[in-house]
Amino acid sequence: MENPTISIEQEIQKSYLEYSLSVIIGRAIPDVRDGLKPVHRRILYAQSELGNTYNRAYKKSARVVGDVIGKYHPHGDSAVYDALVRMAQEFSMRDPLVDGQGNFGSIDGDSAAAMRYTEARMSRLAGEFLSDIEKNTVDFRPNYDNSLKEPEVLPTKVPNLLLNGSSGIAVGMATNIPPHNLGELCDALLHMLREPAASSQDLMAFVKGPDFPTGGTVYVGRGLTEAYTTGRGSVKIRGKLHVEERGKNLESIVVTEIPYAVNKANLVEKIAMLVHEKRLEGISDLRDESDRKGIRIVIDLKRGVIPSIVINTLYKYTALETSFGYNMMAVVDNRPQLLTLKGILQHFLSHRREVIIRRTRFDLAKAEARAHILKGLRIALDNIDEVVQIIKASKTPQDAKTALGERFGLDDVQSQAILDMRLQRLTNLEQEKLIDEYNALLEKIAYFKSILENESVLLGVIREEIEDLKSSYATPRRSEIDDRDLSGIDIEDLIPDNEVVITLSRRGYIKRTDLENYSAQRRGGKGIFGVHTSDGDFILNFLVTSNHQYLLLFTNRGKMHRLKVHQIPEGSRTAKGMHIANLLQLEKDEYVTAALCVRDFMADRAFLFVTKKGMVKRTMQQLYTNCRSTGIIAVNVREDDDLLQVVDVSNDDEMVLVTKDGYSIRFRMQDARPMGRGTAGVKGIALRDGDEVVSGVVVTPEESKDILTVSEKGYGKRSSLDLYRLQTRGGKGIITMKTTHKTGALLGAIMVDLEDDIIMLTTENKVIRMNAGEIRKVGRATQGVRLVSMNDEGSVAGFDLVRDRQIEEARKNED
Repeated sequence: MENPTISIEQEIQKSYLEYSLSVIIGRAIPDVRDGLKPVHRRILYAQSELGNTYNRAYKKSARVVGDVIGKYHPHGDSAVYDALVRMAQEFSMRDPLVDGQGNFGSIDGDSAAAMRYTEARMSRLAGEFLSDIEKNTVDFRPNYDNSLKEPEVLPTKVPNLLLNGSSGIAVGMATNIPPHNLGELCDALLHMLREPAASSQDLMAFVKGPDFPTGGTVYVGRGLTEAYTTGRGSVKIRGKLHVEERGKNLESIVVTEIPYAVNKANLVEKIAMLVHEKRLEGISDLRDESDRKGIRIVIDLKRGVIPSIVINTLYKYTALETSFGYNMMAVVDNRPQLLTLKGILQHFLSHRREVIIRRTRFDLAKAEARAHILKGLRIALDNIDEVVQIIKASKTPQDAKTALGERFGLDDVQSQAILDMRLQRLTNLEQEKLIDEYNALLEKIAYFKSILENESVLLGVIREEIEDLKSSYATPRRSEIDDRDLSGIDIEDLIPDNEVVITLSRRGYIKRTDLENYSAQRRGGKGIFGVHTSDGDFILNFLVTSNHQYLLLFTNRGKMHRLKVHQIPEGSRTAKGMHIANLLQLEKDEYVTAALCVRDFMADRAFLFVTKKGMVKRTMQQLYTNCRSTGIIAVNVREDDDLLQVVDVSNDDEMVLVTKDGYSIRFRMQDARPMGRGTAGVKGIALRDGDEVVSGVVVTPEESKDILTVSEKGYGKRSSLDLYRLQTRGGKGIITMKTTHKTGALLGAIMVDLEDDIIMLTTENKVIRMNAGEIRKVGRATQGVRLVSMNDEGSVAGFDLVRDRQIEEARKNED
């Protein structure tokens, strides 16, 4: 006979499907009823058969593993032991099912000791998984070699699928269910018994969210609702931390709880790596002070560092913030199924209902059998003399049994019970015990029948068991629930949008100081002490901005770097600040020459770049939206030139370029056509020998402000904008300030009105703030008046405009 032809494709499909089902049902996906995978179920059952319960002595883990492998689970010992170890870990299981003694691993990722060293027994809660298993409450099946029987499912009283959760990867599907709080699950089950039509969203009033053994804060929001109503969703988990003071103006961040399934040692290593790579600034020391009392990771901060910024950086770049993706897949009737919160609890209640019915039938049958025997014994006791005579007259026990049955209408069981009865039962006391036992059995039988016949009584039994479970095993919630949508929480939400002053020195020291530290003074004052710079250093950029704006830093070679203002380390008015190299990745001989603050990159606005050699370039802002950590090319700068200034402009603006020798040129912005990022631009002003551009002033349409010019020796003046006629870009320009040895070279220019305040810094580390209206208004070709008094060696290092919010609010109220 020839062999039949078999399709390879069909055979592979059939074999792979059988393998897939085997992995899904027999290994990776838990059963919805007891929430256990086969290996966990077999570990608990083997311990129960060993008598390895919570109130007995510990047994070697190797013995438990050996029983599981030899009797029920024909796999490697490491697979079984690893499962047993996890069931004993308090940081893995919300309510451990194994009580371990010895080294069962740590949250740092340390592995457990070998199974020959550790000991284990079932936890007290695990005993509820096997309660009444001897009463035919679940079906049994042959083990792998058909020599023993094992339960298909455990008759658990515990909603374990949600209590301890589960995770597993099968073929083509996976499951990921987080642990929950037993008390909340019991409340939800009790509510379902009262309101069977309750929806998953209704049950969320009781089940607040996951309850992880490691604690932390769970941000639920819309993700949890999706998970409970559809079976899939995601929630964010954050570790818990707080700020401690460790000295004067010194603070430390202390982490006391970490997200679920996060390796603490790896977390500490990651933080250290971020500090080493300078992606996490402001940390002076990091140490792990955790012990058996709990987790304690201490992060010491440097003086003046804002803890909220470091905290949010930790959340962003480390596992202190993680996501947990719900995928509530479980085996239902030997088929994998995606379940909702209500679906899981419903299946558990159905399982409990079946277990109680089967247990009641078992107890009823046992009680009826015993009552049947007691009924025969009562008949015998009522006719004891005649019974004795019949027994004495019988030749054999079988004859006696037959005779008793025929005389009193007894069956073989009752007759045999009479024959087996001891003589001591004939005493009055023993007769009363038999009667009391018989009456008690009749009451039990009536109760058992009421459970089987009356649905409300059955539900009452389920309710009573759940209430007992809650009172005996429920513990307080460990994870804190926060219903905010974490995706909407930004670091800026924690930082007030206060006005601040950003100072950047020529040698690259930068800091941020509250504007309130600078009080207004009269013109000609000596000023207050400002930034302490080292010899040969001076303030290059001095900006008044707010915490939520972008700080754009441009280098002499035309590269742009971007930071948020609040990311700049805060310092006192006299502090030196932090070197910019700690914040930016700069090349050798590259330094910051220009800084600009913007809140958004506008589609209708552009950046105008000005170089010392008089080149200008206009590029739309949106081309700079994406900025790498290493910076981007903002403008091409020639080898003999340096980028001087970058200003925010629109198409209708005008530009006034001012040079060191006191010349200026005013031209329309349209004269500098928009270009791409990687271009050099066009000529803005034709410079005289030895001259260079020191400032670029933006003039908006119909602006009635004045141009304020300031010299190095502290002289300045206001001049009407009308005195600066429009010219063609690229010309030599006109005089804007008469510079002399007394005034020094021109430092720069700015547009002002009478309500503006001016703030200036000197090389003597002093700051002076004055109102622009106090500065005399004169013509272009004048040297102006003294604005700040300095020593002969001193000079003005920088200046900027301040618009006082109180003035703006007063103007609005007047309008």
